This record gives sequence, C-alpha cells and structure tokens, in this order.
Amino acid sequence: MPRLLRTVARTAVIAGTATTVSNRVSRRQGNRWAAQEAQEAPPPEEAAPPPPDQAAPDRIEMLTQLGKLHADGTLTDEEFAAEKAKILG
Repeated sequence: MPRLLRTVARTAVIAGTATTVSNRVSRRQGNRWAAQEAQEAPPPEEAAPPPPDQAAPDRIEMLTQLGKLHADGTLTDEEFAAEKAKILG
C-alpha cells in the first residue's frame, strides 16, 4: 500500500509540474504574440471631420422640417425657438 501511495503522490507532483510549466509557456507565447501584433499593427487613423458641404444641407433640411412643424401648429413658438437654437448651435 505505501508503494501505491508513493506512486500516486509522484504522479500528482509530475502532473502538477507539467501543468504549471505548460501554463507558463502558453502565457509567455501569448505575451510575445501580443507584443508582435502591437508592433505590426498600423496606428489607428483619426476620424476626419465631415466636410462642411455635408453639414450645411443637413441643417437646412432640419430647419425646413422644423419650420413645417411650426407652421402646422405642432410646435409652439417657444419649442420652435429652442429647437432652432439647438440646430444652429
């Protein structure tokens, strides 16, 4: 019986050591690959602001729709003025 326990204990130590070493190797490889990808990855491009030509029609369209809502009586004078101020900045 003591021989069996000794064999089981030795197997447990070997398996635990193998697991620890395997995890450490995997972690190191992952860190190396992450560092390599970070070096190879191009820098993120900053988003360019939209051209002013596209912003103007949107404002005009929004103001037109706002004017229609005001003319129809859907918006009060105060609501119209508040929304218009938001659009015009």
